Amino acid sequence: MDRRAAMAALAAAATLLAQPGLSRQGGTPLDRELLVAVRAGEVALVRDLLKRGAAVDTRDEQGRTALLVATIADRPDVARVLIEAGADVNAKDAIEDSPFLYAGAEGRVAILAMTLAAGADVGSTNRFGGTALIPACERGHVEAVRMLLVTAIDIDHVNRLGWTALLEAVLLGTGGAGHTEIVRRLVERGAKVNLADRDGVTPLQHARRKGHAEIARILEAAGGR
Repeated sequence: MDRRAAMAALAAAATLLAQPGLSRQGGTPLDRELLVAVRAGEVALVRDLLKRGAAVDTRDEQGRTALLVATIADRPDVARVLIEAGADVNAKDAIEDSPFLYAGAEGRVAILAMTLAAGADVGSTNRFGGTALIPACERGHVEAVRMLLVTAIDIDHVNRLGWTALLEAVLLGTGGAGHTEIVRRLVERGAKVNLADRDGVTPLQHARRKGHAEIARILEAAGGR
């Protein structure tokens, strides 16, 4: 390799390593290039890199697989390619996020559907000890909640804070149309409406305290106390 070619190769490597999350990670140059392509949403390049031997579950310095990187970047087309290539939808990073858990929590419904179809572990939990359903309810992601409620997910799972999906929808929700619809769906699906938090406060009591009248009415009609 002549000096000009060597300098060009070094420049290319420097550009690659300057990408966020790549400066200290391991893996081959192809693996590192794959993560860059995933973040950029370069579907054709992702396919090509996988064919050339890039590891589908390569990780960045924060332990995030290529699929989790695609999920965070909201790249469903890239996620589809990775899942079809065998990416693990349940692989967790350093802070216990997985593609499935993150998609549920952030309402990435296209990717959430793919992870469910690919065998997502609906019993898996995040760093707060919560299922994907709990943050989806808290953040008002109605469609994600609808999708999760038709799975075998534990609707009354209690996280490390002592809260269920219903409690988070009431306690941390806005009381608006989205959270009201989520409460309605949880109740219709059989959520325990009187399962209280660690202080003994029920969802209905929280709803009344927060002035969420319609949510309170739904809970009262379901036997809430």
